[in-house]
Amino acid sequence: MSEIKYPYGHQSIDEDDVKAVIAALKSEWLTTGPAVDEFENTVADYIGARHAVAYCNGTAALHGAMHAAGVAPGDLVLVPSLTFAATGNSAIFCGGRPIFADISPDTLCMSSESAEAAIASAKSRVRVIAPVSFAGYPADIEAFRQLSRKCGAALIEDGAHALGASRADRMVGSEADMTELSFHPVKHITTAEGGMVLTDSDEYATRLRMFRNHGIARQPMKIGREYDGPWDNDMIGLGYNYRLPDICCALGTSQMKRLDLFVARRREIASLYRKLFADEPGVTLPPDCPGHSYHLFVIQVNAAIRRAVFEFLRESGIGVQLHYVPLHLHSFYRRNFGTKEGDCPVTEAYSARAMSLPMYAGLSDDGVAYAADKVKEAIAKFSR
Repeated sequence: MSEIKYPYGHQSIDEDDVKAVIAALKSEWLTTGPAVDEFENTVADYIGARHAVAYCNGTAALHGAMHAAGVAPGDLVLVPSLTFAATGNSAIFCGGRPIFADISPDTLCMSSESAEAAIASAKSRVRVIAPVSFAGYPADIEAFRQLSRKCGAALIEDGAHALGASRADRMVGSEADMTELSFHPVKHITTAEGGMVLTDSDEYATRLRMFRNHGIARQPMKIGREYDGPWDNDMIGLGYNYRLPDICCALGTSQMKRLDLFVARRREIASLYRKLFADEPGVTLPPDCPGHSYHLFVIQVNAAIRRAVFEFLRESGIGVQLHYVPLHLHSFYRRNFGTKEGDCPVTEAYSARAMSLPMYAGLSDDGVAYAADKVKEAIAKFSR
């Protein structure tokens, strides 16, 4: 395989980021220190949420959100099949059972109609509805809020792709009961690994903070018995060590200073791709909207030639990727939950045609043009 010149995603690190990390390394705190609070407050203020709780990665953040929502054995959690494994897995970690809804071809996010049908056919309580703002397109949160109220479920938005995205004048992260973010290197900002849950609920925030710290409560948190002194703590329930170190948080706070620039550049790249593919009938472009933050730029091509196009692009140094193999078709879900082909036909048809092109703030216009030219060349070559 040729060397990948243009990966599908890549971090952007500058000297200010390096200085911030060095300062954290030289400080008195490498973990559970003031850099954690600073990062959480920075993101909460940007989003417009009351609370932000940092986790060691996005999967841990989703696990924490499912726990805070009270997911327990026998509970159902509604997720789209077009998502990374963590969305469904986080429900299973709590003993819940994922049920799958299909996507809308107009948004590539979970269809509210499919979600409503899945809820209507559910044989036990739906504890959580978990829409994904796929690729940075802000899912229709109001439709899912109405569904959540109707069935008494918590609304957890998987916003791992959508930092910096917005709906009208509201940022993604400010509207659901809880919203999860990811800070993996291919996302809008990075903390190397890292995640976060945003919420306006004091109760959820308390549960989230205890869960990431072994289930232990300390003052000023409410402990489960009479307070015995400044040393006191109480393990209220079972939790995990899901803390995000100060070193990572220092990087995140530094990166947040450039988030608006990162998102603006991603939107410029998306606009350029759209212009370059405007006259290419073999390419289906992704949905667009004013608040899209473009974690991914996903195109669709003829399923009969997708593999050939994909391999041609890889050989040309373009790090295309598939987001995603439908979650309900993974072996684990087939084996344990009886899911099968045909359960989510729109997702399945999309996945057979899709590929993610390079999309990151440091991508040059020349890189965008090269990727687009190679896609066109491949389609012409394999469509004969």
